[in-house]
Amino acid sequence: MGSCCISSLIDEGSVESHRYYLSRRTVFEMLRDRCYDVPDSEIDLSLQDFRSIYGQKPDLERLRISVPLLSDPSKRILVIFCGTDVVKVSIIRGISSQIVNKDNLTGVMLILQNKITSQAQQAVDVFPFKVEIFQITDLLMNITKHILMPKHEILTNEEKQKLLKKLNLEDNQIPRMLKKDAIARYYGLEKGQVVKSTYDGEITDSHVSYRCVM
Repeated sequence: MGSCCISSLIDEGSVESHRYYLSRRTVFEMLRDRCYDVPDSEIDLSLQDFRSIYGQKPDLERLRISVPLLSDPSKRILVIFCGTDVVKVSIIRGISSQIVNKDNLTGVMLILQNKITSQAQQAVDVFPFKVEIFQITDLLMNITKHILMPKHEILTNEEKQKLLKKLNLEDNQIPRMLKKDAIARYYGLEKGQVVKSTYDGEITDSHVSYRCVM
């Protein structure tokens, strides 16, 4: 009986499929938080069902994600999972040649498992749309769900102006958040956007703070 209970806790599938499953789910949660139209079925998909669909060694082409903006369904974001090799300029050029309807893209997200060369990074920088790069290990858990993480809200420009007027502040007087901060990257924030952080008080005193992305 004991050995049966213990064996039920052991994941007998591949580590590779588990990593893809976790990271892909986090990406879907991230895109939903950015107001993209993400089906519940993608976020609620179990590891077992993921493996039955994609296998123990998932085909990276099948793992690609393309979802539309809720506010404008003609605009989409494309998520591409890269393999375990170093990402060289030839890979970036290959990705660029594969992308159709580039005018409809709000951006591309590359999920890496290795480093990207400086030449490849330069090729990424000249893409006609925003390209974000994440390491797969950074996506194995959703950082916004950590027990110590406050609730984050991204202020609209109108809300930001009302805040500045209310507090009689200029942009440069609001505490800063670096653009490379994990939260800024999760929400895909740009310079000048303001993040409202609300602490619930269960562990620390309940309070609200604001930070401006720089």
